[in-house]
Amino acid sequence: MSDLIEEQRIRYPPFEPNRWRPEALPIAEHQFKIGSFENKDLAIEELNSRCPPFKLGEDDSWMIERRYRYDDEILNAVQHDHWLESNKFPRIVKRQRRGWYLIPNPIHNILRKFINGVVIVLLLSLAYLAISPILMLLGIPVYGLDSVRWGLLDYPILATLVIPLLFAPLFIRVLANLIELRRQNTFLQRNLEMPDIQFLKDSVSNEHLSLELKFPEWDAGWIHADVTWRVGILPPARESLLETLGRSTQRQPPPGLSTELPHHWEAGLDDGTAGGEDAPMELQQVKGGLYLRPMRIMAQGSVQRWNEGETIELSPPEPFWPGTVSSPLLRIHWECIVRIEREKGGALLWVQPLKVAHHSPTELDLRTLPLHDGRSESDVIPSTH
Repeated sequence: MSDLIEEQRIRYPPFEPNRWRPEALPIAEHQFKIGSFENKDLAIEELNSRCPPFKLGEDDSWMIERRYRYDDEILNAVQHDHWLESNKFPRIVKRQRRGWYLIPNPIHNILRKFINGVVIVLLLSLAYLAISPILMLLGIPVYGLDSVRWGLLDYPILATLVIPLLFAPLFIRVLANLIELRRQNTFLQRNLEMPDIQFLKDSVSNEHLSLELKFPEWDAGWIHADVTWRVGILPPARESLLETLGRSTQRQPPPGLSTELPHHWEAGLDDGTAGGEDAPMELQQVKGGLYLRPMRIMAQGSVQRWNEGETIELSPPEPFWPGTVSSPLLRIHWECIVRIEREKGGALLWVQPLKVAHHSPTELDLRTLPLHDGRSESDVIPSTH
């Protein structure tokens, strides 16, 4: 008799994955025994009652995989017909991916890019000041080297122009965060009723999503509503990841993982790598916050404008993804999003988690995973025009 083993493997991108080399980070691998069987046919028969295997990405890049091994042979030929996993949603979905959400002010994203440009200007200015004596010896005219006195010190005129450019975006961001807090308070006082979403058939990852949408109340300041759905990979549970990689929670974390950051609403909702930059300032009394954290690997389905009384048909993301997976290490999450355009205050989001079945056959052709930096301010929920 030989053992049938389930293997779960993941290399999940840290915050701002484009700054990391995935091949330099470890792959977390977890194995557990399903049972012992006399031959391969009996092992395959057992797999017909279990979740299907899948692999997204490559071993030298970001990846997530579930596979079955029997007697040193990978069993990838297991077929399922619309298999729906029975595991509950992880806690992060309940706290951070369900209900009403606001769209951050676009000024956050604009100012972040502006700061990057100002830093480049500052470095060029310092280089210009450093080589200015050489330029003067060569007879090349230089400008901006005169001084201006503030108090008891003299400052180069060039510095008086660049330094305000560097600090102005920081002050504007502070002001923008205060405005965000005011927007959140105003929204909470509104106490909106949740929309009524009726799904007309079972959700399958390679089939259209059919639904009917009704709003118990329609605000006079709302312009229109668009509906879409998307899929992505949520971060693995930090405790499970550290255990799989053989690291103690009291010691230095593995590469790509920072020390855990305390949350002002509830501990353990992410892997601690965002450094507090994943969303603008939020009210402490709102559990999970009022800004939707984007999944760092995710894909979008089609978008359709809502018209009262009409059925909404949404095509799935392509290439096709697996269905919902909810384990401590592997988490593939689907959600339906209603985006409401408003005359004032920016767009409003309603997020509904979905239980989506795996399609059959389960072969997937997704080797390059779509990445996102992880900031709420740069998460674009598309709308029709």
